[in-house]
Formats: sequence, structure tokens, C-alpha cells
Amino acid sequence: MIAVPHTLFATDALLPTGWAREVLLQWNDRGQLTSVTPDTTRPSGTPRAAGPLLPGVPNLHSHAFQRAFAGLTEYRGAAQDSFWSWRTQMYRFASAITPQQLEAVATGLYVEMLEAGYTSVCEFHYIHHHADGTPYADDATLSQALLRAAARAGIGLTLLPVLYQTAGFGGLAPSEGQRRFIRSTDNMLALLERLAPLCRAQGARLGLAPHSLRAVPPDSLREAVAGLHALDATAPVHIHIAEQTGEVQACLAWSGQRPVQWLLDHAPVDARWCLVHATHMDADEHARAALTGAIAGLCPTTEANLGDGLFDMQAWRAAGGRWGIGSDSHATVNAAEELLMLEYGQRLTTRQRNLLASADHPSVATAMTLDAVTGGAQASARAISGLAVGQQADWVVLDANDPLLQDLPSAEAMLSAHVFASHRRSAISEVWVAGRPQVRAGRHALHDEALSGLAHARRQLLIDTP
Repeated sequence: MIAVPHTLFATDALLPTGWAREVLLQWNDRGQLTSVTPDTTRPSGTPRAAGPLLPGVPNLHSHAFQRAFAGLTEYRGAAQDSFWSWRTQMYRFASAITPQQLEAVATGLYVEMLEAGYTSVCEFHYIHHHADGTPYADDATLSQALLRAAARAGIGLTLLPVLYQTAGFGGLAPSEGQRRFIRSTDNMLALLERLAPLCRAQGARLGLAPHSLRAVPPDSLREAVAGLHALDATAPVHIHIAEQTGEVQACLAWSGQRPVQWLLDHAPVDARWCLVHATHMDADEHARAALTGAIAGLCPTTEANLGDGLFDMQAWRAAGGRWGIGSDSHATVNAAEELLMLEYGQRLTTRQRNLLASADHPSVATAMTLDAVTGGAQASARAISGLAVGQQADWVVLDANDPLLQDLPSAEAMLSAHVFASHRRSAISEVWVAGRPQVRAGRHALHDEALSGLAHARRQLLIDTP
């Protein structure tokens, strides 16, 4: 029997409207879905998916280099450890990493992401220069390392070079640990112009990440966003905002306003923006931010690891807010784990259960997956919002024969078990990106090589980090 190219048949598939049966997918040579037909018969020669088909989840917030020290900050180094003491450890690794090490770490990480159910990533990239702060001969050296890593792993990419200028509100001078991050606004816009054709050639998306209000003064924020939008009026803008209570207090002392309040009053926030973390908002900030159409970029395992606090999802959803998930510092690299942690955080806060279900989708795992896909796609500014015509052919196939999924009564129950009851990663059979299989039988073709490269880079960093 001759296989039919660019087609796949799924007994069960999670479409943007919900679960469907007997679904035929077709896509073109560009990896774009051209037909999604439920309630049909399988054409002769068309391969059948080994289990339920899910849309690929976008990872909307990543600092790739931080995977190199995951697990190495879990000891008490101060009388009271916090995000701020963790940041000191992070700066040590940021100061030491080389372009070759960054590429090795990112390649290994992106392979891990694919195996864990992510099909694309937004890379919030803020290491730009040599260790002493001087620019590389090619100013795009480290950005290109990330582009190569994404291409080699086969993951979709939204590249977000980070604008970073000050160490705190009011123009505080940068510290020694931040010297690899610093760029002028004009220099950042020149970098974006340099990267634009490189991203287009790879099918990657280019945006901008003003690091935070404490790191980008008001004039620079305004000029950088205007310059980005002159280059590409649809480009995404991501910003860390209101992650820590200390940040909120410092912003109040500087401006008399809370961070999200200040941003909404002074920047053209709209649906192109992703407010990363946005953990500490009051009722007015929730309502106003949701009205802009911006995405809340939530990173539950990192926010828990750093002791940030819990996002008020109930207030955000009540205001009509949209959201997506990211793995941020990569203490955990697992799409289902982020969903589980997000739901469990809300349960612990409210002492209720099944909070992130919806009227249309009473299954929590189904509702959360669909929300994370649509929100993550918007934040990525890429056509990756699910199994629909015109979107990229990105999906995850669950293993219907996995012991913790086997013989469950429905695909919806299998997804629920994948998120809340299985080992989560082990229940993934295949991962496809742009109509090409990147993970088969739970493993990426580069698994051994890429993870060995990550481990080697980490060993060298541990030797070289003071």
C-alpha cells in the first residue's frame, strides 16, 4: 500500500471547537494545514495516528541559557532566599557562557521541549555581548546561536532580543553582572534590522522584549516600541511585569503607580503584547490589562521555584483575559506540568477544584490546553493556534497504549490522565512541527547527541564560573 503524502488520520483530535472523531488532516509543502475534516473515513494508504491528536503547545517564555544551572540553586545561601538572591546566581552563569555553550544548551533544551509537548518557543534573549560587555565583531552572534539551535532541533521560534539599560527604577546604573545585557535603543533597533532577514529565512518570528520597567527607562521604552513597529507593525512585544512584590513597591516609590498601571498609562499596550508573569496586579489592573487584549504569560513552575507568588487567574478570567504558558528558567521542561501547576495553584488559593474548566469544556485539561494554545499563538505572533485550516501543522500524539492511558473511556479522559495522572512526558508518542515528525516513540532523533552536548556545556560552565 502506498502512503498518501501530507495526510494523517486521527480517530480523535482536539480541534479549536473541542474534541472531534474520525478526523482527516491535510497540509502543504510549507507545513500549513489545508484541510481538517472530521466525521470522515480514512482514505486508503493514509497513516493513522497512534492515539489522540492534540494541538502543539507554544512555550511563550524561555531563557534558554538558564537550563544550564537548573537544580543548582536549591540550597540556602542567605538568611532569607528569594528571587533576588537567585538572580545573583543566575548572573554568574550569564557572565560565563560562550556562544558555543549557549548553542549547545539551547539545542538540548529545545529537544527536551519537543519531547515534552512544546512545538514552538518564544526566546526572551538578553545575553548579547562578550563577558566584559564589549560587542562581538558580529553583533548578532548570540542571537544566531539560538536561531541555529532552533533550526537543528526543529522547533518553531519567536526570537525576542531583550532591551536592558538600567539596574533599577529611576535610571540606576547597571551592575557588573548585567554588562553583557546592555544596549542603547538605537543599537537594539539596528540589531533587529540585522536579524529580520535571518528570521524570515528560517521561518522564525522576530519581536522585542523590553526587559522590565526597572531595566528600560520611559523614553527608551517608547522609542524602542515605536522603532519595532516601524520595522514590523505586527511584531510582538514581551515584557516582565509585576513579578515580585519588591518590584511593585519600587515602582510605587519611583512613580506613585503600580507597574501594570504605569505601563497601561504610558505604553501602547494591545494584543501584540505579552505581560510576562503579571503576578501582582490589583482589581483595576486586571480589568484594564485584559481589555487591551494582551496575553498574560504565566510560568507556574518557575514562579513557584522563585517564590514569586500566585497569579489571580479567577480575576483575570472574569475580566476576559487571555493567557499562555512558558517554562521560563526551565526548572521544569514539560507543557503538561505547567498546566497542572497552574490549576493546582488556583486550587490551593481558593480551596476549590477544577477551576480552569469552562462552560464549553468542563474537562479541565481540555479547556486549559485550548486556552494555552490560542494564548501562546497570539504571544508568538505565528499561525500556530491549533488544528485548523491556515495554521501550521503542529501537533502532539498521545500514546493510547501507555499503561496510564490505556483503556480509558475517551480521548478527553486520556488527555486528563496525561496532565493530572501520568508521568506526562512518557505518555507522548509523537510530536510534529510544520507537518514533519520531530519526536517518534517519545524520543527526538537528536536526543542523545543534544542532551550530551548540553551536559558537556554545563560541565565547562561549572569549571569556568567563579
